[in-house]
Amino acid sequence: MPTTAKIAIGGENLIDFVQTGEEDGAPLFDANPGGSPFNVAVGLARQEVQTHYVTPISTDALGDTLAERLTASGATVAAPRSAAPTSRAVVTLEQGIPAYAFHRDGTAERQVTESSLWDSIPADVSALHCGGLALVDGVDADAWTAVLVQAATRGIFISFDPNVRASLIHDPAAYTKRVERVLQVAHLVKLSDEDLRWLYPDRPEAEAVAALRAATSAGLVVLTRGPLDTSAYARAAQSTVPVPKVTRLVDTVGAGDTFMATLLAALADRSALSAEVLDGMDQSDLTALLTRAGQAAALNCERSGCNPPSRSELDAALAG
Repeated sequence: MPTTAKIAIGGENLIDFVQTGEEDGAPLFDANPGGSPFNVAVGLARQEVQTHYVTPISTDALGDTLAERLTASGATVAAPRSAAPTSRAVVTLEQGIPAYAFHRDGTAERQVTESSLWDSIPADVSALHCGGLALVDGVDADAWTAVLVQAATRGIFISFDPNVRASLIHDPAAYTKRVERVLQVAHLVKLSDEDLRWLYPDRPEAEAVAALRAATSAGLVVLTRGPLDTSAYARAAQSTVPVPKVTRLVDTVGAGDTFMATLLAALADRSALSAEVLDGMDQSDLTALLTRAGQAAALNCERSGCNPPSRSELDAALAG
């Protein structure tokens, strides 16, 4: 049965111009709605969780496409639309692996303040998720950091996925400071092995994981490793599961975001959006979470761009 939890999602929204092939030596592109937190909002809403997207969306034509994707998926566009333009990302593919170039100076998704964010976050919200480019730089990054810290002090469950984009980080020290501040108040942290290596360079994975767990208040840390296995670390248990088989790989765009959305949805289904419940999770709980989230990501990889499965599609795939 779908949860009654209400989750707010914030961070970049943009249009991904995704390479689909070549013609006469020139690349061909499809235009797809994207942005890591935006994708999480779509994936979460499709799993029938009450989802409020709290970052502004442009009033331009590309913004209309973004807003329509959210509402068609069942999410609420919670922030007022902005006259600033839509951010863009050019996504080229090499053997199915995406590489990104971003264009987001002065765009709609960056028009946030502490006050505007609180105006858009529902008063009865169960959890607040953020990550991606929201903490990269600028006054918007400072606003997001402050709101996440404030939300934690108000008793709101904080979910964080740094989704590090090294090419956009021009002040690594300032960015790292913001990430560390959010880690200190987060309850759930999901990151990739690439994110982990950026945050803790020149350390073996086990040492990096230990350093991360020491740096965060999170009762659940989840580490994905691309096509390899995935691990979850709770207070008193941990689990590692293999990535499910992808029947027909199209691309991996949005796989991590689909995984993140499914983690949140599965926790909401278990009434586990609280530090106390996370503290009590055992290995079987963690395995079930990773299995469900991994299957959702695998289904997404069988489609072009980020196109997360619905709850019923995911349930059917898990049932075999």
